[in-house]
Amino acid sequence: MTGIGAIFRKELADHFSSYRFIILFALIAMVSLITTYMVGIGLREELGGFAKPKFVFLMLFTSTGPLFSLVQFVAFFGPLIGLVLGFDSINRERSTGTLSKLASQPIYRDSIINGKFLSGVATVAIMLLSILLVVSGLGLTLIGVVPGVEEVWRIFIYLIISIFYISFWLGVSILFSILFRGIATSALATLAVWIFFSFFVSMGASVVANAMVPLDQATTQDPEMIMGHVRIKRNVSLLSPMQIYNDSTAIIIDPMRKTTGSLVLMGAIERLSSERFKRPLALSQSIYVVLPHLITLIAITFICFGVSYYVFMRQEIRPI
Repeated sequence: MTGIGAIFRKELADHFSSYRFIILFALIAMVSLITTYMVGIGLREELGGFAKPKFVFLMLFTSTGPLFSLVQFVAFFGPLIGLVLGFDSINRERSTGTLSKLASQPIYRDSIINGKFLSGVATVAIMLLSILLVVSGLGLTLIGVVPGVEEVWRIFIYLIISIFYISFWLGVSILFSILFRGIATSALATLAVWIFFSFFVSMGASVVANAMVPLDQATTQDPEMIMGHVRIKRNVSLLSPMQIYNDSTAIIIDPMRKTTGSLVLMGAIERLSSERFKRPLALSQSIYVVLPHLITLIAITFICFGVSYYVFMRQEIRPI
């Protein structure tokens, strides 16, 4: 693909030199550091004078601070990184007339869309890696515990999942940038999709579950009705990439979690037999539990970019 390297370097330079990126990176880094600092101070006070439990370093990412944990913050606000980086990637070039000039150069047309997407992914990866390294360094200073090999691997896998998650939203924003010529229109469309999947899918899941399996005073004593209600609500909520990401990262970053389910009903015999499962899951077992979620997240990322690629290659580029 002739020219993809030039497009990649040009877009990467534009991202890192834009005030938009600097403000966004500074805001996310500031919130992440404040959250980690308050969580680290709390852990140091709670564990002072006691033997440090296993996987205490991962608590920096999973423990809830004043409002949310670091994992929850990335799950909710991480999509904004991809949306901000890509909502005007194509229509800005089209409105300024540089897209037709770029297409007239001796480069393949698909190098334009590929270079823009890859540069956005590289920017997301650099941003997340920088934040995780700074957060980890701050955590080392606050709690004074060096992470083990398995903890490092879990944080690395969490980083990879987060990159794919934000890259999905980057693909969504690039798609709307191709479909709509107006920059404001594509920005509003991307925000509407983010709001829909972040808020309305979870609310819709509750509405659908209440409509199909309503719970009242009579049915709350029936375990099958409760599990049916929870199962429907969960299946509908999995339509949101945020829920898929939350389930994936919850198991990877928290070894004590054994399942992605939010409700598990057990009888007396089950509770007795579950005592042997109090030990944390091995990394390989955690990956096995969330493997369907990981495959789904990677698949929708490639599908979204594939649709953007197809639409861009079919569009006509005219000089303004």
